[in-house]
Amino acid sequence: MVLHRNLGPFGTTAIGLGEMPLTIENNLGHDKGIETIHAALDAGCRHLDTAWVYYCSGGEEQTGEKLIREAMASWNGPKDEVTIATKVGHFRNFTDGRPTWDVDGRPENLIKRGKESALALGVDTIDLLYFHRPDPKVPYNESVEAIKQLVDEGVAQEAGISNASIEQIDIARGILGDKLIAVQNQYSPIYLDTADTLEYTAKVGLNFVCWSPLGGFRKPKDETKFDPFREIAAARGVSYQQVVLAWELAKGDHVFVIPGAHRPETILDSLHAGDLELTPDELVRL
Repeated sequence: MVLHRNLGPFGTTAIGLGEMPLTIENNLGHDKGIETIHAALDAGCRHLDTAWVYYCSGGEEQTGEKLIREAMASWNGPKDEVTIATKVGHFRNFTDGRPTWDVDGRPENLIKRGKESALALGVDTIDLLYFHRPDPKVPYNESVEAIKQLVDEGVAQEAGISNASIEQIDIARGILGDKLIAVQNQYSPIYLDTADTLEYTAKVGLNFVCWSPLGGFRKPKDETKFDPFREIAAARGVSYQQVVLAWELAKGDHVFVIPGAHRPETILDSLHAGDLELTPDELVRL
């Protein structure tokens, strides 16, 4: 059984499916995306994470959210068990002919995009809606107030923030109160800059959701950082990715991971990380 934890009021899986690779550049196509989501759900995954911005630059917007909707509609399992999270505040464009990411944290934009996300997902109320990334052009509190409005209006049940500092976490706590349930930050063996927020969320009773928990796939990375994980994986007879995810989950019961996947085999391997209990000696080595 896939490891379960409480994400605010949602009893869901500590290992979720990060949908981004299924609908941004270099994805393997619509059918493979549906197949991957169904495989994750069939294996017991109950936590899907997407965003308004998960689409190819220059292409149809919100393809990630629409893919989730289609996959859920065509899945025969217990739909009410699945927690679906999405994020607003990012958008795609082209810069010098390259696909890029930009931010728009204006309250009116976030409110509009949040309602569009609910429509794309085919729901009256989004389970968990994150403010995707701070916009340096907009005071942080104003962006978070927009997320609060979406919660107050019933567009979203619970709120989260992503790519946030401790200072921003405190601003959001002051505005959202107990409706703020999660902070989604990048965290992995090659990206430890957010360790302070991982520790702080435990202190103040929030969940911490690791994005790119395996290091991501779009930027060069220092592969030597994974050597200790590979050594333990070889001794255990599992993939090093499972060891990485198990190490992250061992950081606290408030921690969740949302590894991305291009194909079913990848997410099915990741889901086994919940069965892997690292020893104290192994954790020290890592």
